Amino acid sequence: MTTHDPILARLAALKTATTPDLKKQWRALFASQPPPFTRRFLESRLAYRIQDLPYGGFKAENIRRLEQLAEAADLDPELAKKFLTFIISEVIRHHEKLQK
Repeated sequence: MTTHDPILARLAALKTATTPDLKKQWRALFASQPPPFTRRFLESRLAYRIQDLPYGGFKAENIRRLEQLAEAADLDPELAKKFLTFIISEVIRHHEKLQK
C-alpha cells in the first residue's frame, strides 16, 4: 500500500508549474523576490527549500567542518557553502533524470 507524500507531490508539481507560479512559490518560501535567473534555477532552489523546511538543512557540525576546511584552504566559507548546495542539487537533478 502506498501513501501520499505531500513533499514528493510538491516536488513533482514544480515541473509543470508556470514560471509565474514558481515565482509566487519563491516569494512564499523565501520571503523575498525571486532572482532573475532561469526557470531551472528556480525549480532546483524551490525543490531544495521544499525539502529543507520539513526535513532540515545541513547538520550544524557539517557546516562548521565545511567552514573549517574552506578557511584552511584559504577559501571563502560562504562560497564553499553555496558550492556544496550547488553540488547536492546537481546530484539530485542527475538522479531525477536517470529515473525518467
